[in-house]
Amino acid sequence: MSKKEIIPGIHTVSTLLNHQPERAHSLWLEQNKHNTRIDALVQQARSLGIAIQSVQRTKLDQLCEGTQHQGIAASCSVTTLLDEHRLCDQLQHSDTPALLLILDEVSDPHNFGACLRSADAAGVDAVVIPQRNSAPLTPVVHKIASGATIHLPIVKTANLSRFIDTLKKLGIWVYGAAGEATDSIYTANLTHPTAIIMGAEGQGLRRLTQERCDQLYSLPMLGDVESLNVSVATGIFLFEAVRQRSC
Repeated sequence: MSKKEIIPGIHTVSTLLNHQPERAHSLWLEQNKHNTRIDALVQQARSLGIAIQSVQRTKLDQLCEGTQHQGIAASCSVTTLLDEHRLCDQLQHSDTPALLLILDEVSDPHNFGACLRSADAAGVDAVVIPQRNSAPLTPVVHKIASGATIHLPIVKTANLSRFIDTLKKLGIWVYGAAGEATDSIYTANLTHPTAIIMGAEGQGLRRLTQERCDQLYSLPMLGDVESLNVSVATGIFLFEAVRQRSC
């Protein structure tokens, strides 16, 4: 039997049905839960031949691992990750400067999902994560990402340091976020092919990852807090690239 995963939430399920309906096996609905958006998704699923199952809220809570499912979830085939060699091939043949996000052992599912959502909104070409010590694609991640996991390419690499070296050979500049960096992200040139690396909660970038960066940048902190949540910092870094490329 093929492996399946649960994708909860109205917007996430809608994204799945609109972009990858072939992945969906069934829709799980909370009993007696009705509203315009849920009813429309049920009708859409039925037209696609997708089974509908009505369950008690406690059952749906369990399936969705406690995340806010809004009364609906989809059971579907597991998310297909992009092979790193295929990503490199796509980068070599791209007509526009690449923008990649690398998450160095971000293990909190809420932060991971929020980073993916920001990456999708910023038009990132792919998100790269190491195989070890990264948050898996759980129902929580899918819900927080708000549909980004459906169509955002995600690459999982066994050796992040080596993959960074590969990206640099392809002409991609690699910039790391570090609170101790003396240069502000607002001084960086992010208009050329760029990979932005964000570190894990608390520890930041690992030493080997830092050593492979072309440059480290920080955010100017004007208040009393020492740092921002990684997902918030990710959004700021990525949209600085968006701003520069839009000028």
